[in-house]
Amino acid sequence: MVKKMPETKELKLFVSSSDTAIPKIMYEVLLALLPATLMGIYFFGLGTLKVIGLSIAGAMLSEALIQKIRRQDIMVTDGSAAITGLLLALTLPSNSPWWMVCVGAVAAIVLGKQLYGGLGWNPFNPALVGRVVLLISWPVQMTAWPKPTPLFSHAIDAVTAATPLGILKMEKAAAIVNISRIDLLLGYRGGSLGEVSILAIILGGLYLLFRGHITWHIPGSYLLTVALFTGVFRLISPAEYASPLFHLLTGGLMLGAFFMATDYVTSPVTRKGQLVFGFGCGLLTGVIRLFGNYPEGVSFAILLMNSVTPLIDKYIRPTTFGKKQPE
Repeated sequence: MVKKMPETKELKLFVSSSDTAIPKIMYEVLLALLPATLMGIYFFGLGTLKVIGLSIAGAMLSEALIQKIRRQDIMVTDGSAAITGLLLALTLPSNSPWWMVCVGAVAAIVLGKQLYGGLGWNPFNPALVGRVVLLISWPVQMTAWPKPTPLFSHAIDAVTAATPLGILKMEKAAAIVNISRIDLLLGYRGGSLGEVSILAIILGGLYLLFRGHITWHIPGSYLLTVALFTGVFRLISPAEYASPLFHLLTGGLMLGAFFMATDYVTSPVTRKGQLVFGFGCGLLTGVIRLFGNYPEGVSFAILLMNSVTPLIDKYIRPTTFGKKQPE
């Protein structure tokens, strides 16, 4: 008897970017990122448009240049480079200097994507590669977070403020008692341009789920693992560790879970593999946040799990259609 092949997500993009399905998916992802982008502009001012514009332009120009050097078709209109540029911008401080944004965009495309052959062949999420390059090279500029101020009352001189995770790392759980969870949900906190409004990110993530471009397996297992891991330590020592809800509403966790960990190319193919991938991302994020020197752990966790995606795909394979399974 022929067994039915289990559901898997769409095939990885090991195809030409001229495929009409790819631009459609890419532009819908851009649409899903629009709420987080608009909220970032609202909280940090119109100056954020410079960061967003430079990052997208730098990514698209870098990709076009590399493709021209390689004598390939220039396919920057497929939207993949624009997504890389926008995601990178959303992970940066809103007051990032122009030269740093450009370096990050070039690194994301050249080191994170084109070095391996382009779309569909990159083992790591390009936007996170760009961010980590900047974080390692210019840690001071990458951790100078402006304090959110609504657009129409935006001050001329931006005031920097520690992120909630930074406060937790330095002063333990007692220092975050008065931080409103509603403020965390809406975006009234320090952080990168696109990570502050959890509500906007969730809205975009739900849109991708509704359109079928992602499934619940990676974001669900990722967020659940972080909640369980941090919850255990919260029970052990409430004075030292923050609640699971605090961890879910802070840092780049939501942005990473919905928009970076779910990248078609760098995450597993099968549903079971995606659950393992999400669990690994959540565990690594929790370990880094609770025991590492760095208050955030999303970028490093996803990149580390990207590196083991081939192993996950190797040992957790989909059933071959039409192949009879042994008794």
